[in-house]
Amino acid sequence: MATENSAVLAGDREILITRVFRAPRELVWRAWTDADQLENWWGPRGFTTRTQHMEVRAGGRWRYVMHGPDGRQYRNQVTYIEVTPPGRLRFQHDGGEDTEPVGHEMLATFESTGRDAQSTLVTLRLTFPTPEARAQAVQHYGALEGGRQTFERLAEHLTSGSPAAADRRFRYRRVLQAPLELLWRAWTEPEHLRRWFGPKGFTMAECAMDLRAGGTFHYGLRTPEGALMWGKWVFREIVARERLVFISSFSDAARAVTRHPGNANWPLEMLSTVTFAKHAGIGGGSVVEVEWQPLQPTPAERAAFAAGQSSMEQGWSGTCDQLQSYLAPLAELA
Repeated sequence: MATENSAVLAGDREILITRVFRAPRELVWRAWTDADQLENWWGPRGFTTRTQHMEVRAGGRWRYVMHGPDGRQYRNQVTYIEVTPPGRLRFQHDGGEDTEPVGHEMLATFESTGRDAQSTLVTLRLTFPTPEARAQAVQHYGALEGGRQTFERLAEHLTSGSPAAADRRFRYRRVLQAPLELLWRAWTEPEHLRRWFGPKGFTMAECAMDLRAGGTFHYGLRTPEGALMWGKWVFREIVARERLVFISSFSDAARAVTRHPGNANWPLEMLSTVTFAKHAGIGGGSVVEVEWQPLQPTPAERAAFAAGQSSMEQGWSGTCDQLQSYLAPLAELA
């Protein structure tokens, strides 16, 4: 059964977004009406949502703030018009003085489908008051791309597994002012990687890339003190301009997996996922999101990983600073 998103313009005032989710209708309905679950998926890639107030009933309101990956905050308010579990949800984005000036009505319908009715077709119809209002939502707020990415995140949420596993993950996201194609090349072509990859002050001395499932990226980073540190990725999945999934580890010159040179309790291997998407928010650009999860960690490794979150944040921040500096002149030529 097809599960691909469809996000299209309909008529002169509507946006229509559809997708089949591999989950029962009641489960999908709860994901739309439970504030804790909505915070896990509502919004485009790189965005986080925090609910201030939510009352899912006709006449009730949901006030929330979306935090963009560039630090921008988008305050929103919707008023529920119709709540008919588990089939229909209709609400009005009516805004206010302190919210985004985007007014439209949304109708979400949920239809059981597939073998044994274990999948759900969700159709979301956004109706704007005028063609000009729809054009502003598409051009200024990236509504089409944002809707497509939001449904992708819902699909991932519905199949994400246990909350305990999610708690062990590290995530870093960043908006970079560069086209998506250029950003992808910067991550997958050695001639680009050599010029930016690594924390601030590090340089890449060695680099070998075999970009295919089962292939490896083996590299040596020169520290500011002159020492050489080796790392290795083993690719599991490659989706051009969308996603890299690989097992990452420290390594040596012979490509063997080794322990962290300065922390014997650091996880030996990590499942790493890097996603790439257009920034569906004000200012444009592209979003890169890095997720790390220890593979079969021991209690000591789990504790070391949890304690290292701040250090990982600083490391990726410095690395992406270098990436943005490298991309800036290339983006002007793109």
